[in-house]
Amino acid sequence: MTETSTSSRTVSALSLFAALLAGAAAALAALGPRILDVGDVGWMLHGPLGPDPVAYWLTWTFFRRSPWSWPPGLNPDYGLELASAIFYVDIVPLLALPLKALGGLVTVDQYWGPWLVACGMLQGGVAWRLIGLATQDPLARAAGAALFAFQPMMINRMGGHFALVAHWVLLAGLYLCLRDPAGRRQGVAWTLLLGTTALINAYLLAMVAALWGADLLTRGLRDGRIARRLGEVVAVLSVVGAALWLSGFFSLSGPLKPLGPGYGETGLDLLAPFDPVEWGRLLPTLPTLRHWEHGGSYLGAGSLLLLAAALAALARGRLPWRAALARHALLLAALVAMLAFAVTHRPAIGGVMIADLPLPAVVQRVADLLRASERFFWPLAYAALFGAIAAVAARWGGRRAGLLLAAALALQLVDISTGLARYRALVADAPRVPVERLADPFWAEAAQRYTRIRAVPAGNFGANWEEIARFAARHGLATDAVYHSRVDQDALRALRMAVAAELDAARWEAGTLYVLRDEATHAIVAARYDPSRDLLREVEGLLVFAPGWHIR
Repeated sequence: MTETSTSSRTVSALSLFAALLAGAAAALAALGPRILDVGDVGWMLHGPLGPDPVAYWLTWTFFRRSPWSWPPGLNPDYGLELASAIFYVDIVPLLALPLKALGGLVTVDQYWGPWLVACGMLQGGVAWRLIGLATQDPLARAAGAALFAFQPMMINRMGGHFALVAHWVLLAGLYLCLRDPAGRRQGVAWTLLLGTTALINAYLLAMVAALWGADLLTRGLRDGRIARRLGEVVAVLSVVGAALWLSGFFSLSGPLKPLGPGYGETGLDLLAPFDPVEWGRLLPTLPTLRHWEHGGSYLGAGSLLLLAAALAALARGRLPWRAALARHALLLAALVAMLAFAVTHRPAIGGVMIADLPLPAVVQRVADLLRASERFFWPLAYAALFGAIAAVAARWGGRRAGLLLAAALALQLVDISTGLARYRALVADAPRVPVERLADPFWAEAAQRYTRIRAVPAGNFGANWEEIARFAARHGLATDAVYHSRVDQDALRALRMAVAAELDAARWEAGTLYVLRDEATHAIVAARYDPSRDLLREVEGLLVFAPGWHIR
């Protein structure tokens, strides 16, 4: 090996290390170093990050102490008859399953902080590999990877949607689509990627699956062996199916009503990629749609500078961009299809809806399963950023592209610094020991006398779900007070009817403490309980019914 070759390898390794370091820095800059402490759950339970981190912690707390079930992802104590499974709370089964298996060796109260840092590093590392398809310049690869890591699209999800921070799976999918010629083990790579993604998040799985479909057809058409891809299809479907089964995806039946607005309510405003909202400090805020997903598509001033430079490079001509698009026509079609899904049947620009096209009921129901449609803009956004890097590298060479990317990165960091500071404050101000919501001595005694606590009527994300579930988790009680992304509506209706019938017949469930959520249930219990035996009173704002409380 020559001295030049050794030096080149060293520089390349340093470039990769810088990309990984930038990815870790993105996560730490967003939430601070305390998230790496697996014993610190205060930042998740304090409140400013919203209810999702609370649900993640609750799900993990119940899951890790419950006996193994079949399939392993079932979590019966957190939901009871609502047939809960870890897949439907986005706690990253990829980590939850092995960490539960290692529970006798290690104690992990929260793993999402390390997960976020790992996702940042993988974002930087996979981006570095992807950019290597366009240029081998070490500065261009490192600076470009850092620009991918400091993306508001990804960092925005650190504010509560932790599983969705795994944007690196999208970059890996793009890499597999764009590397040419495709590797000899392309099918194996896709099988591993899709199987891994199935253990992370359903939205990311749908996006990566679309990229795989485009690549599968492209390879089949190029070599004329579409039928020979059947083995790959069987392998992918088998591995993805097994991963979904492990995490409990198939545990629900009946209509899966999503929580929150349906498809079409959270579409991509066509100006959203240019609207800094609460992320950018250099560009003016635009009047885009302001639904609960807004702000998750802003590209950042540095990325927009890169795209502008790429347009300038293309305008000068002589770049074979038409041939490149033709070579990857099916990939482009998949990206445009996902963009159309993101925009929905109710396209809007500048906050103004320009059409409202009716959808057949069956299409609406299917689309509702992936109702947060704005997210499907991400694959196209990352593909556009890569294409921009490829264009400037082809026009001006890797070294000049590296300088441009370094400047774009600096601009990006300045632009999103305010948003990063805002996120850090949410975590920094949280106490390390969470303040308990239910502190009255009644609750400690009740935890000794009951094995489960029901909220009546049952409901997903119902009134006081967090207080009830946190009390249950702290004391090892089972509960039906839950917050899941999906619930079986048939099971929910059946549970409500069964509990109402039991209360109406004064058949109190053994070992069960009840929290009564409405006046109708209160009236039923008040007319049937025995004050000499049972307790019916308000405790810290919750109307509690404790059968047999006065019997010692």
